[in-house]
Amino acid sequence: MKIAIWQAQSSYCDYDANLVRLSRALQQAKAQQAELLITPEMFMSGYVLRHHLPALADSFPLTALQALAREQQMAMVITGPLAENGNIYNAAWLISDQGDVLAVYRKTHLFGELDKQQFTAGNEPVCIARYKGLNIAMLICYDVEFPETVRAAARAGAHLIAVATAQMKPFTFVNQHLIATRAWENQLYVAYVNQIGSEQHLEYVGQSLVAAPDGSVISQASEAEELLLCAEIDPSRVASAQRNNPYLKDLRTDIL
Repeated sequence: MKIAIWQAQSSYCDYDANLVRLSRALQQAKAQQAELLITPEMFMSGYVLRHHLPALADSFPLTALQALAREQQMAMVITGPLAENGNIYNAAWLISDQGDVLAVYRKTHLFGELDKQQFTAGNEPVCIARYKGLNIAMLICYDVEFPETVRAAARAGAHLIAVATAQMKPFTFVNQHLIATRAWENQLYVAYVNQIGSEQHLEYVGQSLVAAPDGSVISQASEAEELLLCAEIDPSRVASAQRNNPYLKDLRTDIL
């Protein structure tokens, strides 16, 4: 499957504007024969929401996003706040090209005081769905910095980890080194899709990328440019890499 990663900056607290921009990105991805578009963390709303958060969570435009997926005939990983059972989560939805919600992931590892003040942590570390022959797992930002999260998805059969992020300075090490390592040590694809620009006190670092099962970077964005990049995801390459580099098979699960 060809996927598209869209490095972009949210229109702050403006669902209507972000829906328009998302529609254009879906059209661009479809024109490049991609079948799935992955967006940055909290793209639909912006990230530093504070007192805006409850209203934005209650009005999250899921129905409009599903209609957009059907209209454009494009699947997407889309992100924003989720209000559920009195809690608000930092969430990602996998929506099919028919507008069906295939999976919803709630960020499990909250980074810093901002995350902890705004959101409740999710409790399901593995969120995986099958779409057109591809096993897609979702993580959000800080989650991928824990090796256990990617390993759990790999052991559950993931071919691709879709990571929506809002990575900021000074943490460029994650983009430049850690993501490729996660792909290598689990022999799968990792798509890491970042915001750009600045938002209140945060300065995002861009550098979105897709890393392959051998640890090579097959798509890489710059630090500041809004950009849509494509990459081929091949499940057979995952199977081959796991045969040739058998970390998962050789892991001592009896003692670890």
